[in-house]
Amino acid sequence: MQNARQWSSLKMRLCMLVVLASVVLSALGDLPPPERSYKILMLLPVASKSHRNVFLPIANALADRGHEVAYPFAHEMPMIMVATPGMDNRQSAVMGNVLNPIYFPYTMMKFPPALKVLSNAVNIFAQIYMSVLWRNWAVVPAVQKEVSRIFPDFPPLLDIERNMSLVLLNYHYSMETTFPLLPSQIPVAGMHCKAAKPLPLDLLSWIEGADHGVIYFSLGSITRGNSMPVKYRDLFVQAFAQMKQRIIWKFEEELEGLSDNVLIRKWLPQQDLLGHPNVKVFITHGGLLSTQEAMYHATPALAIPIFADQPKNALRIQEDGFGLSLIWEELTVDLIVNSLEELINNEKYSKNIAKTSIVIRDQMETPIERAVWWIEYVLRHQGAPSLRCPGADLSWIEYFCLDVLFIVYVILFAGYWFFKKLFCKLFGKKKEKQE
Repeated sequence: MQNARQWSSLKMRLCMLVVLASVVLSALGDLPPPERSYKILMLLPVASKSHRNVFLPIANALADRGHEVAYPFAHEMPMIMVATPGMDNRQSAVMGNVLNPIYFPYTMMKFPPALKVLSNAVNIFAQIYMSVLWRNWAVVPAVQKEVSRIFPDFPPLLDIERNMSLVLLNYHYSMETTFPLLPSQIPVAGMHCKAAKPLPLDLLSWIEGADHGVIYFSLGSITRGNSMPVKYRDLFVQAFAQMKQRIIWKFEEELEGLSDNVLIRKWLPQQDLLGHPNVKVFITHGGLLSTQEAMYHATPALAIPIFADQPKNALRIQEDGFGLSLIWEELTVDLIVNSLEELINNEKYSKNIAKTSIVIRDQMETPIERAVWWIEYVLRHQGAPSLRCPGADLSWIEYFCLDVLFIVYVILFAGYWFFKKLFCKLFGKKKEKQE
């Protein structure tokens, strides 16, 4: 009898271990091993640290699965560097140049809510327009030159674009407005997001010693803090002196006149900071990657956009209740202080972004696993031609149906001309007879 009870207890423990092991394995979401290893080349023309870091997880994941990944930014290979506006050796001076046409979407945020639809439309048009110019005038020729030098037998990049089998989109419906996608367009937004790691002891003691919490301020990796005009920098220095919270400010040089509650660092482990529960607000430029990290780690944001897609991201932060958005030209000490206190004291912002964070994390597989699976799928099926959209083979005239519109226009014009002549013949003679 006692042996039977012991055996029953042992079976129960074994069942629990099996269930626990299955839960752990499903949580890890391990992919089955690939059928074979492949040689994979990753070419990224953008030299920004944050932009290349977002692709590092894919390179590392593919390498861990036995593939040979040639990644100029991750390995000791010739690096493809393209001098693009705001990304050259001088870093960025964009903050003092809001009159540039690329900043037009940024100025549209000043309009009342009734014009938000127009603002979004202009924003999208401006981005498409700039991307066309960017591709034709700057990026493609420069990158093609470097690629041809390093890889002489490599096909032209525009041919690769036309024949591409798979597109990994930095998009996910949990973070953006939903829209339909082709089977070859795979959303992998947040693939760079990761659980917060333990902070260095000096940062950890600074954060945990803050009785009223911490505010983290960073303008990203492209825009250097020391390119900020002095008038704006002084506004933040004065505003931070009035806050009872501690401030961690990513800034590339020492600043004079800072209050004791401000800590300056040239570079910071951003996700580890955002993941700490005592970090209450993230002051950000509204870059897409930083916005995704704030949503992933459920940290309310105060967005102050500078250029490109940042105004759109800042508008989303405010409209969805994740935080607030400010305009550089309208900044005052009181506006900064009041905005920060609103984000800290009003729980609706932390609750709203916490709900979104839960949705972002609740996925069948991680974005990295999704990206790796689809990359290997294309490799297994020799380019997966079944995923290919027929529209890729059309010229831009055919794609936008301009040939059809031209034919319709000709038919309508010919019909108008014919009926006009007919009308004149039939009714013109009657009129002459009456006269």
